[in-house]
Amino acid sequence: MLSLSAILLELPYHFIDPVAVPLPGPVDVRWYGLGYVFAFTVGYYVLRYLSRDGFLKLDYDGISDLIFSLILGTILGARIGYILFYDFDSFAANPGRILRLWEGGLSFHGGLAGVLIASALFIRKRNLTFVPLIDALALGVPSGIFGVRMANFINGELFGRVTTDEVPWAVRFPTDPTAEQLLGIDRVYGIRERELAVLQAKASGAWDAIRDQVPLRHPSQIYEALTEGVLLGIILWAVYLVAKKRGWTLPTGLLSGIFLTGYGIFRSTVELFRQPDSQFRDPNDPLGTVLGPLTMGQTLSLFVIGSGILLLVMAARNARRPADQVPAARR
Repeated sequence: MLSLSAILLELPYHFIDPVAVPLPGPVDVRWYGLGYVFAFTVGYYVLRYLSRDGFLKLDYDGISDLIFSLILGTILGARIGYILFYDFDSFAANPGRILRLWEGGLSFHGGLAGVLIASALFIRKRNLTFVPLIDALALGVPSGIFGVRMANFINGELFGRVTTDEVPWAVRFPTDPTAEQLLGIDRVYGIRERELAVLQAKASGAWDAIRDQVPLRHPSQIYEALTEGVLLGIILWAVYLVAKKRGWTLPTGLLSGIFLTGYGIFRSTVELFRQPDSQFRDPNDPLGTVLGPLTMGQTLSLFVIGSGILLLVMAARNARRPADQVPAARR
């Protein structure tokens, strides 16, 4: 049992089963999957709200079609992005893993690219323009980021770098390589089998016996949930609601520019605390850099920031245009 002093110096690990609802067969309802369900459900109602406001020129049936397109774009983009950017050699050696989405392996940057491609294809069938649509999507995405990153925390994956008890919210993860070695979980094969071994280690007292030997780590999943999800969402909605209250017309590209720039900056910052992906690390490069001092996440975020800045420049130019020259889709 943890002492009061230990609780004050760290955040105890939750030991929540990554499977929210067990089902017969190889596929269960996982918190990670529910994170995506939450993301698209909230996104759907955000778009409905924006449609009622007149900000999004799309009816409810069109929104349903758009959400379906975005689901496909997100999943395909996130999977392809992960394979290309993070683990190409492993998937090339075992292509059958590509379809096993329940084993994880999705990239946000790839998912973002998939959303943009799906949006571009969608507007070809509708009387819409691209940037106003992604302005609307920018208001719905942060809540989804929050849900998925919290699911990452429940899974004990994508944890942060080693730290000390000077960080009172640091966590000892039983999925840490040191913990897995001490508990013998590193010799267990199969994702579900390893998850059950973690839960059993807690139930049997084995975790408590080795807990103090496991390093404290930054809960970087929570950092991302709070910055890329909550804080970025507050900024975007504050801009939208203040403009609505005061009767201002937001220039096209402003919200999507804020989202992309903000996400890229927040992600790049959190990467300083996030444990680098193992496939990029070696004894000569423990930080897992891929472009100078930058990690893969920071490298990909450079393109996101650049795209966001271009949209902000577009928005600034639109804001200076006379009212009779503003596109009708945004009047």
